[in-house]
Formats: sequence, C-alpha cells, structure tokens
Amino acid sequence: MRTALPCIALSLAVTTLVGAQATYPATSWPSATPAAVGINPAVLDSLDREIREGRYGNVDRLLVIRHGKLAWDRSYAHDYDSIYGDSARRKNPLNPHDLGSPYNYFAPWWHPYYRRGTLHTLQSVTKTITSVIVGVAVARGDFPSIDTPILTWFDTTKVANIDDRKRRLTVRHLLSMTAGIDWNENLPYIDPNNSAVQMEGSYDWVSYAINRPMAEEPGVRFNYNSGATELVAHIFRTATGVDIEEYAAQHLFQPLGIREWYWKRTPAGVVDTEGGLYLSAPDLARVWYLFLQQGKWQGKTIVSPEWVRESIRPAVQVGSAAGGPRYGLAWWLYRSPRDTTDFLWGGSGFGGQFPVAFPKSGLLVVINGWNILPGGNRLPLGATLDRLIGSLRD
Repeated sequence: MRTALPCIALSLAVTTLVGAQATYPATSWPSATPAAVGINPAVLDSLDREIREGRYGNVDRLLVIRHGKLAWDRSYAHDYDSIYGDSARRKNPLNPHDLGSPYNYFAPWWHPYYRRGTLHTLQSVTKTITSVIVGVAVARGDFPSIDTPILTWFDTTKVANIDDRKRRLTVRHLLSMTAGIDWNENLPYIDPNNSAVQMEGSYDWVSYAINRPMAEEPGVRFNYNSGATELVAHIFRTATGVDIEEYAAQHLFQPLGIREWYWKRTPAGVVDTEGGLYLSAPDLARVWYLFLQQGKWQGKTIVSPEWVRESIRPAVQVGSAAGGPRYGLAWWLYRSPRDTTDFLWGGSGFGGQFPVAFPKSGLLVVINGWNILPGGNRLPLGATLDRLIGSLRD
C-alpha cells in the first residue's frame, strides 16, 4: 500500500549517470560541513527552521548527502501517541485491525518507527527497493527475463478471471504500474473502496491481486496498483526458490552495509513488498547511492548498469497532464526544477517518504514524515527540491 504523489511538474527526459564516486560509507557515512561539499548552509538552516515551526506537518527527518559525505542530518520528534491516539482507537480503513497490529497505521509501536526506534516505515518506497532486489537477482542470473508472463509462476487452475490480457501480463508490467488489472487506488486510503485497503483487509493478498479481473491491455496505461508489487513477492519466491527478504539480506543489504531493518509480512506470511519495509534514513540513502554509482559498490557490481538505466528510463507517463511525472521500474522520475536536462530519481511513500537522487550534482536527499490523514500541511516536494538545487555552489 501507500504512495505519496509528489507535487512537482515534470517532463519526459533521460538524464546522464554520474561517474563513480571515491567515497563510500562504512559503518556510517563520512561527514562534512555543507560548505565543504558546496552547499549553502543558509538554505538548510531556513528549511530546518520552517520544519521546526510546524509549517509542514509531521516531518521526522531530513538528511542530505553530497559526493558521498553526510552534510546535514536533522531529526524532529513528534508525540504520535497524542497526534493519532484517538484515530488509533477508532475503526476505519487505516485502522481495521487491533491497536497492536502492524497494519494499524495509527499505532505508535509500529508507525512511523518500528518499535519506537530508529527504523522508519518506507511505505511505497518499498516498491522501489523490491525492484532493486529483482535487479540484483537478474544480475546474478537468479531471475529470468522480466518480460516473462507472470502466470508462469501460478497454478492457473486456481487463478480467476484469466483471459488473453492476463496471459500477456509480465513482470515488467507489474514493476512499471501498467498491469492493466481492474484496480482503484486513486481514492484516499481512508476510503474503504480503495483497492489497496481491501487487499490489506484480506488474508491472502497475493490471491486478492492475481484474481482481480483485467480492465485493459497490459503495458498501455499507468494505473497505480500496490497489488501488482505484492505479486512480485510470490513470483520472486517461486522463480528463485528464495524468500525475497532473505535474498535481499544476503545480496543487497549485506554488501551495502545495511545491518538493521524490519520487513512486515502479510497475514499469510508473504513479504509485504508493496509497503512493509523499515530502514533508517542513512541506510535508505545507501540504496540510492548505489544507483548513482551505476550499480557498483566499492568496485563490486550489485546491479548491472543496464538495469540502472532501465530502471530510471521513463517507461510511462503518470496521469494525463503533459507536465506530469514519469515512472520507470518502480522509480519516480522528476524533472529538475532548474535544469531541464537533469532527471531526478525518487521514491514516494505514504505519509511523506521521499528519497531523491540528483545525479548531475551528486546530491542525495532523504525525507521522512508521517502525515497520513487527508488535509493539513505537507512538505512541498517540488519547492523543496528547487531550494536544495539553488543551494548548490558548484
């Protein structure tokens, strides 16, 4: 479940990958002052002040890395027991389960931090990392072509609503949100008619998603579908013989130095690849930094440069507006506000999870938040990215 659509005007473009950087984080990111990496600290100070004044609701963390060095890291404490306490005790689509459930989005034991610690829910940024894991498996020869029809990995005698369109549905369509499945996730997540809400209220999420009828030919149109990414968890396990979390632990997290995470599972025990991963902001930045390095980490290829290029290639337009965002293989693609040749690579998660890479300037930004009810103040992503770009001195 869960994405937060960015408020930023975008256009179709392909950007240039930056070259390999010399600096990689070990246990932690090496640090530098903003000025030392060419960032005007006054811009960060002003943004920090506005967040502390409460202008943007519940922002939990702002982290800025440039050229492999941590230049800014601020956390903002919020009393979520009080902020969402009443909502946690009232049944609604964001709270259909017991107060102690990991799918009670108001329960402070689970949200936004795992057990009130430092691991922050990523929500739909999990989709992007799921795509990265598929890319790792492709690079290692453990996963077949993503153009393989997905029914290859299902018992078709137990799948409902099979037609020729569902037979043509591939992994690529799932990752690019062009599955063509009958799915309505355009409603607020507090609306019981939202398809993702209905899926999360069921026991077997994979069955719920695969049994939905087709609405159109796959590959034709973007239609945001959390169930599509949940299908990837089943497909990955069937195709590789390994649980996707276990695979990530060995072949992505371990090489990148990520030692702590939490990954929720569905009631049936399947990894929640559509929104269940928790990471710290510095560790989330490692995944984005891997892509800035064209898939290499300290000289070792984790994902291929071809997979990186395919992931950030604008496969489909989001919405009908000419200046709307594009989507790659589970990557949100943002046009830089100040350089029309620069394409920014992002993730987007419910509540305000925004990791963004600025490939031409070697900049990484991670924003965590927890604004989950309709209305209220939000951090304006487009304006914030514009300010950060304007802060660069080289």
